[in-house]
Amino acid sequence: MKRFLCFFVIIVMLTACNRNSIITDPEAVEKLNNPQTRTIEFWHTYSDEETHLLEQELIPAFEKQNPGIRVHPVRHANNIELKYTLIAKASANRSPDVVRMDVAWVPEFSQSGLLTPLNGFHDFESVVSLLQSSAGLVGYYEGFNYSLPVNINTKVAIYNRSLLTQAGLSSPPERFEEVIKLARKERYMIGLGGLDTWKTLPCIYALGGKMTDDQYKQATGYLNSKATVHAVEELVSLYQEQLIDRTVVNGGGDNWEGVKSGNILVTDEGPWFYSVFQGDELSRALNSTIAVPFPHEFGPSSIVGGEDLVIPKGAKQPEEAWEFMKFMTSKPSQEIMAQTGLIPTNREAKVKNAALESIIRPYEEALNNSFLRPPVKAWSQIDEIYTSYMTRIFQGELSAEEGLTKAASEIDIVLER
Repeated sequence: MKRFLCFFVIIVMLTACNRNSIITDPEAVEKLNNPQTRTIEFWHTYSDEETHLLEQELIPAFEKQNPGIRVHPVRHANNIELKYTLIAKASANRSPDVVRMDVAWVPEFSQSGLLTPLNGFHDFESVVSLLQSSAGLVGYYEGFNYSLPVNINTKVAIYNRSLLTQAGLSSPPERFEEVIKLARKERYMIGLGGLDTWKTLPCIYALGGKMTDDQYKQATGYLNSKATVHAVEELVSLYQEQLIDRTVVNGGGDNWEGVKSGNILVTDEGPWFYSVFQGDELSRALNSTIAVPFPHEFGPSSIVGGEDLVIPKGAKQPEEAWEFMKFMTSKPSQEIMAQTGLIPTNREAKVKNAALESIIRPYEEALNNSFLRPPVKAWSQIDEIYTSYMTRIFQGELSAEEGLTKAASEIDIVLER
């Protein structure tokens, strides 16, 4: 037995010496052991499909172009817990190196001193000159820029094609007042998804309302103007007539399915309404709906969203992080991510998939008549005030005029700070 074991060990050693290494990528090992290699940590909230492209195509391509830099991606849920975690880490100088952040968060972080200014990087101007973003203001504060727009989105009005046909229409009404009249006449539902700013302001702006002045300094005189009060009264009346789902005060019902095959005349949603589907399900969504920008006879009516790339305070590898941000906003990277339905911010990037191009087109048109949520430090608090009073108005505790006047007064105090 002992002779057999000795013989076996000798054979294994000889074989190992005369065959190739079991390591399939010696260069990768060399890089990992290279003391010159720097690793950056990238926090993001990409979807499953987007994450697949990020990890299988973009990061390998970046690391090939930048052999001294490794990227460690960390995926998170896009929720308030992530925001508070980032604030805590930046405050303690323990941040990740790059974060893909909701544009609504950027002003709070930049104005709180939790982000690194990007102007100091030598090629900053040439990089931003290639980017477009209706949300560009969110990253600007007191002469410095703190973010790069990596993708942009908005919402459009998505109509039930069958219900329009039944009403004798081949296309949606051009005015939102006409949409409401049609809903009342035919007893069609309006798919309002909730009472926060993101879900209600497009309808309110399409009816002539407004939240603040153009400088985001004052809400009184705008949020409680006659036009805004009228817009909210119209929505409340639809709610009372059961033409807006009763669950709207708790976040709304299934507007997606309702507008595709139910009795919901119109809802509003981002490009993910279509991009999450594939094959037959996508064909069904496209064939059963019509997507158009919100009516903008009174001015911009499409709310701007999206994500920006930022370098938080406390990032350990800011120079390497900047190189990765430039790569993510480059034309090739933007075209790859556009395969998922994300709207590029690079002016030279094109959506090369014909089906996706047709989906994204109304959103790109809507961005030409879009508005920002006030890019201020205390935006989260303002949104909470607005949502709280809208809920009380819909529940009948306050009239639209009384509720909006009180909300405007409280928001003014926050803006003054």
